[in-house]
Amino acid sequence: MSKRFISRRAINILYEDDQYIAFFKPAGLLAVPADKGNEQSLTEIVNAEYATRPDVPEGLKLHPCHRIDRDTSGVIMFAKGQVARDQMMNLFRAHLVQKKYIAFVHGKVLHPRGEMKSRLKEDIASGDRNSMSVTRYALKRQFRKFAMVEVTPLTGRTNQIRIHFKEVGNPLVGENKFVYRKDFELKFKRTALHASELSFVHPYTKEKVKVEAELSVDMQNFLEKGNSRNVDSD
Repeated sequence: MSKRFISRRAINILYEDDQYIAFFKPAGLLAVPADKGNEQSLTEIVNAEYATRPDVPEGLKLHPCHRIDRDTSGVIMFAKGQVARDQMMNLFRAHLVQKKYIAFVHGKVLHPRGEMKSRLKEDIASGDRNSMSVTRYALKRQFRKFAMVEVTPLTGRTNQIRIHFKEVGNPLVGENKFVYRKDFELKFKRTALHASELSFVHPYTKEKVKVEAELSVDMQNFLEKGNSRNVDSD
């Protein structure tokens, strides 16, 4: 698991309009407060920073519209007030928000594009026998011992991306929940997963919005080390 994050500076803003604001979440930081403990969360940090802005009406709060795991870096969307949050969450529930991730996975990816389907715990618990979790991927670059893939989850199950790549024999680099990290030569301090993009039709303006987050520094460094060791496959 990655180290716990302590904020010493402002969280970077990736997008902002009258109803929504998107931030770059660093790896190691909880998106929302935990049920127990005193660990600082992204929600608490951005609300404290937001409240100091002179253009913010008194009492207006930022509300997360979705969650990403502690270990995952990248874009996360917040709403300015509960009404705007409810509108955005309706889009997420209706699968009208496209989410893209960048992941590093162990081994060789056999096909340049693919779709992974399986019934996960949430599918089984739903009582719907036809419920299925679906994840699409596209190979971005194959190295000798790992691959960089772009991932598009079509459903939003807990740990869906991590489980699906484990099921096909290409677990995420740094994974330690669904496989034994010690079984793999490549090491990374966290699960190598980055939320790179959110796109949707704005519920108020009806305009298309795409918010992108540049690959996190630690994952960029991992790629640079791979290049310096000449580990690209033919």
